[in-house]
Amino acid sequence: MDTPYDTAAALLPLVGGPANVTSVAHCMTRLRLGLADRSLVDEAALRALPGVLGVVDDDTYQIVLGPGVVAKVTPEFEKLVGSAGELAARGAELRAEQRARNATPGKLLLRRIANIFVPLIPALIGCGVLAGLNGLLINLRWLPGVTGALAVIPSAFLSLIAVFVGYNTAKEFGGTPVLGGAVAAVVVYPGVVKVTAFGVALAPGQGGVLGALAAALLGTYIEKWCRTWVPATLDVLVTPTLTVLVAGLATLYGLMYAAGEISTAIGTASNWLLATTGPFAGLILGGLFLPLVMLGLHQALIPIHTTLIEQQGYTVLLPILAMAGAGQVGAAVAVYFRLRHDTSIRTTIKSALPAGLLGVGEPLIYGVSLPLGRPFLTACAGGAAGGAFVGFFAMLGDKVGATAIGPSGWALFPLLAGNRGLGMTAVIYAGGLLTGYLVGFLATYAFGLTGVTPTPSDSSGTRAPARTT
Repeated sequence: MDTPYDTAAALLPLVGGPANVTSVAHCMTRLRLGLADRSLVDEAALRALPGVLGVVDDDTYQIVLGPGVVAKVTPEFEKLVGSAGELAARGAELRAEQRARNATPGKLLLRRIANIFVPLIPALIGCGVLAGLNGLLINLRWLPGVTGALAVIPSAFLSLIAVFVGYNTAKEFGGTPVLGGAVAAVVVYPGVVKVTAFGVALAPGQGGVLGALAAALLGTYIEKWCRTWVPATLDVLVTPTLTVLVAGLATLYGLMYAAGEISTAIGTASNWLLATTGPFAGLILGGLFLPLVMLGLHQALIPIHTTLIEQQGYTVLLPILAMAGAGQVGAAVAVYFRLRHDTSIRTTIKSALPAGLLGVGEPLIYGVSLPLGRPFLTACAGGAAGGAFVGFFAMLGDKVGATAIGPSGWALFPLLAGNRGLGMTAVIYAGGLLTGYLVGFLATYAFGLTGVTPTPSDSSGTRAPARTT
């Protein structure tokens, strides 16, 4: 297919036609569709389309097209189906019913955690890059008149991140967002130093994002409870007042202290784990991250990353988890060299590899390693090796962290931070990436492709999945 329009036109009949599509959206790599009846989808034909790297059946039906491509195909797809406003009106009820049918408590919880924290990632990335740039300027003693301002800009967001978490929490759980933000603001207000809980004076920011999440969640339930009995004529006055009062007092005299203890335990446990069992911890974390991503369980790590960034200025877990992407890249390169006659999969690798180097692993996962089978396992081996490398240096006292969550691969370099200076931190991280590439490549080249049958494209460009025995 030569154009985004051609791709969209080919996709539409395979998902049941315009009448079956209730919503259209996209993320970095996936076209996300709300469908009225998923039994109308011809999944085998979808997977066989050139340019389709995989499909994921979740709360939305997701077609993996890869970075850049999906942003061009989505508008064309929307034009073929109808306007986004019409889709939203027609499909809102159907989407709600579909989510209710597919939701399990675990999936629902992880999805809601993601909905709270994922919208914050762009600000975390931007502020993280500025913080890293400012640290570099300070170390080099460059532009001393600017470094003060550069310190304020990222610090301002991080100092108030609890308010944004509270706002998003209330929004996600059906409360009034601004009330969630108001209750969460208690956590970061400087005046809390005048309050004593459990015999200890509180500190601004105590409990961090976990305290803010708990406060806003409590506020949401109080607000909903109030609306069940407060007369409509008094609702605008009584409900917000009781919500802020009760949730605020509970936050001051319970939630902040409890969440602070939990946050401290998370930071202590992470540091202890890497300081005492560095290589082993890195091996497990780096080796299991790709399966966690496949199951959607990696969303549970977002609050942990955010908590560590609040406490220490960086998360020591993300650089280790990023090694999974390095293993994936190494495995894909091995497949490219071994399957010399499979022109279709080699084309997929060439188009997806740049994104993989920048930490966007879905095109390689769905287009290469998962369809082949064993390369997914050998990619995990590469991730484990890279994680063990970074973990080994953590055990020696050389911490490698990231000041924001989101990017990985080579895109993580501007966000790196550690306790031994930026130079040493970058060297260790680069060493981990190279280890992941090498082990992923060697493991896949030697063991990951035994029994794979090359599948050259036919005249239509359609390729059946290669087989591993």
